[in-house]
Amino acid sequence: METDSEPYVRLASLRQLHQAMADMNKARSLADTLQAVADGVVQALGYELACVNLVGPDGDLVVAAFAGNQAAEALITGRSGSRESWDRRLNMGEQWGDLIFIPHTEGWVLDDDDVPQWYTDGPAPRFEDEWHPSDRLFAPMYAPGPQGGGNSGELIGVLSVDRPRNGRRPGAWGREALQMYAFQAAIAISNARLRSNMQRALVRLERDQQALRASEESFRQAFEYAPSGMAIAEMGGDQHGRILRTNDALCRLLGRRASSMRRYAFSDLVHPEDIGTLLRTSAEGGRAELRLGRRDGTYVWVSLRNSVVADAADGPRFLLTHVEDIEERKRRELQLAHRASHDSLTGLPNSAELRSRLAARLCQRPQSAHAAVADAMDAAYGHPAVFDSGGHTFDFSAAAEPYGAFDHHVHAVAPEEGRDDGTKGLAVLFCDLDGFKSINDRFGHNAGDAVLIEVARRLSGGVRDGDTVARLGGDEFVILANGLGKADAQDLAVRLRGEIIQPIRAEGRAVRVGASFGIGWARCGMTADEVLKSADERMYVEKRSRPKQHRRAG
Repeated sequence: METDSEPYVRLASLRQLHQAMADMNKARSLADTLQAVADGVVQALGYELACVNLVGPDGDLVVAAFAGNQAAEALITGRSGSRESWDRRLNMGEQWGDLIFIPHTEGWVLDDDDVPQWYTDGPAPRFEDEWHPSDRLFAPMYAPGPQGGGNSGELIGVLSVDRPRNGRRPGAWGREALQMYAFQAAIAISNARLRSNMQRALVRLERDQQALRASEESFRQAFEYAPSGMAIAEMGGDQHGRILRTNDALCRLLGRRASSMRRYAFSDLVHPEDIGTLLRTSAEGGRAELRLGRRDGTYVWVSLRNSVVADAADGPRFLLTHVEDIEERKRRELQLAHRASHDSLTGLPNSAELRSRLAARLCQRPQSAHAAVADAMDAAYGHPAVFDSGGHTFDFSAAAEPYGAFDHHVHAVAPEEGRDDGTKGLAVLFCDLDGFKSINDRFGHNAGDAVLIEVARRLSGGVRDGDTVARLGGDEFVILANGLGKADAQDLAVRLRGEIIQPIRAEGRAVRVGASFGIGWARCGMTADEVLKSADERMYVEKRSRPKQHRRAG
C-alpha cells in the first residue's frame, strides 16, 4: 500500500486491507484479536513496526501486542505507561484527522517519560516529507458510541506505528487508511471483550444459579448481542428441548426466523445420524459437536454447549444453549484425517489404515498359566481341554480368555489348512503386480501412476460393499473380504486377476500388467503384521509357481 500513488490505489492493496480486517474480526480470543490488529498494520498498511497499547482497568496503557521486530517485541511487550504520559502525547503534535503525528523536532521531550518505546537508528531525512527515525504516529482507538460512529466512546487503546516502508510520511490516503483501520480495530477489540465477558458470564451462570436472577438484565443484553448463536429451551417434562428463544446470530446461522425457531426442539433440527450424540449430551455443562439443519435443507457443523438456568425455589427450569459454527474446522479435520489414512495417488486406504482396520478385527489372547496349559492340551488332543476330576470340571480353554475380556467381539476364524471345511473367515488377499517395473522403465512414472490408479479402480469395483481395498505401497495392494470360504476367496482372486490383466490406457498407449495373489486368513491371536506376512508369503509361492512368461498377459 505504501507504493500506491494517490488518488489511485491498487485493488491488491484494498484486498490486503480487507483481509487484515477480516483476520482481526475472525480471531477467537482477545489476545488473538490484539495480535491480528498489530499484524494487519505491518502486512496491509505498509509500516514496519506496529504496537497495540491497551487501556487497562487502572487506566494505564499496557503494550498488549507488537509486530514487525522480535527484539522489540521481547523488550516492551507487557510493559505499561501511565495514562498521564499518554494523555500528554495525545494532546501535542499535529492533528491528522483522528491521528496524532509528533515530529522529531517536538518528540524529544518525550524521551524520558514512562511510556515503553523502541528507538530505531537511521539517517537524517533528506526531503521535507521523509520519515525521521524519531517521528511518532499514533492512532487512538475509541469504543463505538451509542450511535456507532466517530470518537464518541471512551478510549480503549492507542495504535502506534513506525517506519513506513517507502520512507515517507503517509499522504492523505495512507492517513485515512490508518484512521479507518483503527476504527475497525476498536470494534474488533470491543467485540472480543464482549465474547470474553460472555464466556465468563456463562461460567458464573453455571456455578451460581441464584446470581442469574440478580443479573437478569445484564444476561439479556449479553444473550441478544452475543456474536455466536444462543438459545433458551425448555428443560424437563413433555416439552423438554423445545426452543423458547433465540438470538440473531443463531437465526442467521440456520437461515431461520426467530418466530419459526419456536416451533422446533433441538432434536427436530439435528441431523438424524447425530440424534444419539444429542441425547448423550448432559444438560448441565454438556458439550457436543453435531450438525444442525438449515432452512435450505443443508446442515452445518456446530459446537453445542448446555448450561442450566435455575430457579432458586423450583430447581432447574431452562437450558441455555451456546451454538458455535465449526463448519470450517470440521472440514479441515476431515481432510487431514483422510490424508493421513489414504493413499494420495489412488485414494485407497493406506498401509496404516489397512493395519488399523485389520487389527480392529483381531484380539490378542492374554497368555496366563491356564492359557499355556490349554494351548498345550489343545495341541496334544486336538480339541479344547475339558476334563472332570473328583466332581469338578475344568475348562482350560475358557481360562485362556477371561470372561468379559473381549465382550461383544466376534472372533476371527480361518478355514482348516489343506481342505475346505466350509468355514467362513476374513480373507486377506495380497496382490502384487507383475510387469509393473518395466512400464515405469519404458514409459515413465506418469504411465506407472496411471496404471496404479486404474488397477485401484478395478479392484474397488470388483469387491463387495464393506470390503476393504488398500494400497500397501509401490505396486502392492491388499483386499480384506469378510465372510468368505476358501473357494470363495480363490474365485475372488481369479476374478480380480482377470480384471487387472485387461489393457490399460496410459500416456496414450495400451499397456498390460499381470497380478499375483496370495490368500491369507486372519485369526484372533495373530497380529496385523503376521496376517499380512502370511498372505505375502503365499503370494510369492503363487508367483514362483507360474512361468515368468505367464505372469502377465501381453
